[in-house]
Amino acid sequence: MSEGLSAVLSRIGQIETLINPAPVSATSSSTTTSASTSSTSTTSDFDDLLSLVNGTGSSSSSSSTTSTSLADKAISIAKQYLGVDYKWGGNDPETGLDCSGFTKLVFGQLGIELPRTSAAQATVGTKVSSLAAAQPGDLVFFNSPVSHVGIYLGDGKMIDAPKTGDVVRIRDVYETPSQIRRVLTDTSSTSSSSGSVADTLAKLTGSTGSSSLGSTPYASLFEAAGKKYGLDPALLSAVAKTESNYNASAKSPAGAQGLMQLMPGTAKDLGVDASVPAQAVDGAARYLSDQLRTFGRVDLALAAYNAGPGAVRKYDGVPPYTETENYVRRVQNAWGQLR
Repeated sequence: MSEGLSAVLSRIGQIETLINPAPVSATSSSTTTSASTSSTSTTSDFDDLLSLVNGTGSSSSSSSTTSTSLADKAISIAKQYLGVDYKWGGNDPETGLDCSGFTKLVFGQLGIELPRTSAAQATVGTKVSSLAAAQPGDLVFFNSPVSHVGIYLGDGKMIDAPKTGDVVRIRDVYETPSQIRRVLTDTSSTSSSSGSVADTLAKLTGSTGSSSLGSTPYASLFEAAGKKYGLDPALLSAVAKTESNYNASAKSPAGAQGLMQLMPGTAKDLGVDASVPAQAVDGAARYLSDQLRTFGRVDLALAAYNAGPGAVRKYDGVPPYTETENYVRRVQNAWGQLR
């Protein structure tokens, strides 16, 4: 009984930090569509609290106290590339990936920079003694010398980019790995209940508070907004690159405008002028930070940016729209390259 009360009191304190901060709540409309949603992150947090009080568990929306392991995140990211063609030397999911290009891309989105080749990747992290001791998210290597790598999923399964003529897919670990390496050292990446919302978002996006965007267009705007809202500036830059190719005058057939391609209604609700880069970046960053608080995952926040949070809730994940699936993939790929 006392433990339950303590959990409730702790949760109330976290919700207060979400209610009281100065930044304006994100709008209920998508940035690139006119889809609407009837809920905000605060609503989902109160739902979580109600579930906790009633002893029914947490709601379907991810909250700041949800414990999500890095392994779960890595596997979730990896599965977004299922079906991508194998291409020797490939780094871009739009054109194809090879085995080590695939693992480098996936782990890079968690802020873990792997070497480019499978042989070099086999030297990082810590050694795992056997497949029986392996955990989901470990890297499994094959041949001696090493010439292939995949990501272990558990239960004798892995996901990898196998060979020419094949695609990224899930399959059995086909032989005893020559090496297994563990690079995910934080297997319980849980948001601290005492941390700020900005700290939580920084963890979700891998933001370190610094950036190496260099001469990338509008780098200073992305860095300022990233610092303000706890986002990786490279993620904001990747959104702008995907949305408008850094064109502040861009306008889509659907009516989305400016550098960050905000719909007029969304820009109005955010209180920004979509045609002014500084305002557009600030509004987009504020919107993305809200979606990250709501869904707890970068891919879902990006899907909400493209298709609307209502669609993400409806499908309990990235909506099965070709445009949205491609959009999430393109942004994450650009993000990995910018990082």
